[in-house]
Amino acid sequence: MRRVFCSARDASTAIVAGALCLLVNAGDSRQAAGAAQTASARTVVALDAGWRFTRVDAGNAAMPAFDDSAWRAVDLPHDWSAEGPFSADYPSGNGYAPGGVGWYRKHFTLASDLAGKIAAVEFDGVYDNAEVWVNGHFICGRPYGYSSFECPLSPQVRFGGGDNVIAVRVDHSRAADSRWYTGSGIYRHVRLRLTDPVHIAHWGTFVTTPSVTADTATVHVETAIENGSTAARAIALESQVVLDGAVVAHLSTPASVTAGETRTIGQDLAVANPHRWTLASPTMYSIRQRIHADAAVLDETETPFGVRTIRFDSQKGFFINGEPLKLKGAAVHVDAGSLGVAVPAAVWERRLRALKAIGVNAVRTSHNPPAPEFLDLCDRLGLLVKDEAFDEFTPAKNKWVSGWNAGVPSRLGYAEFFKAWSVTDVSDMVRRDRNHPSIVMWSVGNEVDYPNDPFSDPVLGQSYRPQNPPAANLVTLARPLVEAVRHLDATRPVTMALASVQMSDAVNLPALLDVVGYNYQETRYAADHAQFPNRVIFGSETNHQYNNWTIVRDNAFVAGQFLWTGIDYLGEARAFPNRANGAGLLDLCGFKKPAAWFRQSLWSDAPMVYLAASLAPPPAAGAGARRAGPLEEQWNWPAGSTVAVSAYSNAEEVTLTLNDQPLGTKRLSEATDGVLHWDTPFQPGVLKAIARAKGRAVAEFSLTSAGAPARVELILDTPSVGSGGDRVTQIEFRIVDRNGVRVPNANTEVTFGVDGPGRILGIGNGDLNDVTPGASPTHRAYQGRGLAILQATGAPGAIVIRASAPGIEAATIPIR
Repeated sequence: MRRVFCSARDASTAIVAGALCLLVNAGDSRQAAGAAQTASARTVVALDAGWRFTRVDAGNAAMPAFDDSAWRAVDLPHDWSAEGPFSADYPSGNGYAPGGVGWYRKHFTLASDLAGKIAAVEFDGVYDNAEVWVNGHFICGRPYGYSSFECPLSPQVRFGGGDNVIAVRVDHSRAADSRWYTGSGIYRHVRLRLTDPVHIAHWGTFVTTPSVTADTATVHVETAIENGSTAARAIALESQVVLDGAVVAHLSTPASVTAGETRTIGQDLAVANPHRWTLASPTMYSIRQRIHADAAVLDETETPFGVRTIRFDSQKGFFINGEPLKLKGAAVHVDAGSLGVAVPAAVWERRLRALKAIGVNAVRTSHNPPAPEFLDLCDRLGLLVKDEAFDEFTPAKNKWVSGWNAGVPSRLGYAEFFKAWSVTDVSDMVRRDRNHPSIVMWSVGNEVDYPNDPFSDPVLGQSYRPQNPPAANLVTLARPLVEAVRHLDATRPVTMALASVQMSDAVNLPALLDVVGYNYQETRYAADHAQFPNRVIFGSETNHQYNNWTIVRDNAFVAGQFLWTGIDYLGEARAFPNRANGAGLLDLCGFKKPAAWFRQSLWSDAPMVYLAASLAPPPAAGAGARRAGPLEEQWNWPAGSTVAVSAYSNAEEVTLTLNDQPLGTKRLSEATDGVLHWDTPFQPGVLKAIARAKGRAVAEFSLTSAGAPARVELILDTPSVGSGGDRVTQIEFRIVDRNGVRVPNANTEVTFGVDGPGRILGIGNGDLNDVTPGASPTHRAYQGRGLAILQATGAPGAIVIRASAPGIEAATIPIR
């Protein structure tokens, strides 16, 4: 069954604040979304809890009278693909995960004193081809799985206690529609919104700071006000700039809004002695707004923002608040290993904090708009963002089905909807996200110019395929996207991540852009800078090689680089059971890999040193032979072997000892491509590195030989789980010896249990080839460890996590 999707509403609005006082039957999955004791100006309530779900394509499930009592009870966000089972019969691009069709239904009531309000439901993301009904009426849909959208519930909803039903059909039956894992379902948050007919439009507040000095900042606010009533209204728009709860600027503007009109009101407020948003001190202000009419408050919202300035310079790179800054970036996808794409904010926070500790100061949302809470975290943590819209235009790119770059590809995907929806989707991305100070670039596409996938041009020489669509079409397709972004936000540059600057230059595609991203084309930087001196150049996607960083470090005109990738991600898989790509600094659990420590030695100012090792090549291999095997963070090697030790540090020199016997001191100036090397005969014990600056020890790191597995060890990231938000804590589990040393080769199966009001959301171990569903209570360790993610149910009571494994001591840990 397919429907024509309704058009998105061309209206913007603010980030909302408010609460609905609910009368909830907590024991019933048909949870009430309302029965308000009093009706406030604006009410916004989470609709995440108490949905019914089925993987059966029930033909009449949109109808209110449909009996969904046999369906499974789920809370949102929910990703059914992450539940598996994983199979070689499914497409490799999507991580060998199932797609299909799913239905969700939510029952709720609205109190009679809310009658007269305009009701809408907001979806942060549904993958994909979402169709939404309320009380049997089709109200809207969205094909793009990464777009946030709203659906009007009025006038179909009932007030006064009658049952209302929202039904959502999600069609991901075309599972081979992406080059990476997408998940399936309502995988982001959902909210119910009730407003007066005269209200601030959805994503309708836009805040900029066009003038900032140490003494004052001009805060410019544009507010779109909708009048959904049948009469003109005289109103006053009151805006307050708030910092830490205190009002620091205030302005009220009178206006008249005619019936059916959306009117935009501009205001300028002066803030004295502004606290600028910086990476080290990411201060957040907010705009608190009220619409007054006839001595009543019709609407009220609060929109976070930051006071900061940015600019890109073709000769000197990127500047924030007038200070130059190299973009030390990493690309990230939307999944989190065992959880799929239904990722709590706490999980993202742990990962983003780990990246920032490495020295990452910017993230790229590859290759789609992220969840709103991801951007909230970047605002709060002080991370810059390149916000990206699409991975393809039209026609479609190759989507690999039987292994990365293997077999016959699929040509399904967003390209099927691009012409009808791309301007709407990119516009909604900008409207939703433009108040985040963390965002410094809008990207309208990733590698859409990849040679012969599908576009081609004679400049490719012998690789030219005249039967393919001409590359000149890229300009035609990109121009409306660029114009739409600039129309909605002229304060940030528009960019694209180009795979073939040679082909794009041939059709003049970079001329459309404010900043030009180069994917894996560092060798072009110098020549292109000379040929196009006004072009702003940065590495929008680069690998981890040392010299790809030094060309950025040593050339002021290169604004920065974004590594591929910050975190391992599901999809772009090779032969089954491989389910994920291992290019990240962090693994699927968010644990640091050796590559992360190396990057930290290049990007972090905090003193550090790190050791990793591998078997040295045999003498017959000759001088300069590569080490035998991958680098590992362990000191358990075969007796009699020679071990190649690598040390990463940002200090002046490093001393290496083995069982307190010196193996030598090397200065950082002796490093080869940023790495200090030793070859040493293996002896069990402790290998230690001591980093020194000006003769003083500033950091140390040790590798200790492990004995036989003795027990399970549990390590909490936080000691308690609060009652608000995601209610999530993350527990690292380790297989350790009797001295507490992690056993690096342990793959012991660990079984988890929970006592009290909590549940395991997912368990993972970082292994790219593990096909155990994340919700399974039993997981094996990988490299001696793994990660369990626990969510409290919200009920009071103590929670105890139990972890047991065959033949070794079990572990328990309480959570407040």
